[in-house]
Amino acid sequence: MIKRIIILFISFTVICCKDKGLEEKYDWVSLQVTATAYNSIPYQTSYEHPAITAWGDSIKPGLKWIAVSRDLLNKGLGYNTMVKIDTFEGVYLVKDKMHSRWKNRIDIYMGENVKKAKEWGRRKVTIEYAILKDSL
Repeated sequence: MIKRIIILFISFTVICCKDKGLEEKYDWVSLQVTATAYNSIPYQTSYEHPAITAWGDSIKPGLKWIAVSRDLLNKGLGYNTMVKIDTFEGVYLVKDKMHSRWKNRIDIYMGENVKKAKEWGRRKVTIEYAILKDSL
């Protein structure tokens, strides 16, 4: 019983300290965007390399990755930027970029589950993205 309590305490401490570190190191900038969803299948990405992002990363189901419209790159949402999405738990990483025709938009990666992506559709969401405190 005591061993279980110690393990729970250590786990809780690690989780709290990890999140606290993010809050201490970064300012989180809020932004409202249009969010859509995409899958790593040929007709949505690339027929030759459907699992390779625009920056050359290999994508696979289960990853918390997003693509951003190119106008958001200039706002600080560059490669590997941490992003919180108000309707999802956890932190996503910017790992892909969208076609230049899209503006103020993110595309949330949903693996190969086309039904899930279609059900998501297109929505307005509020995101927060991390910027190192000393970089402002």
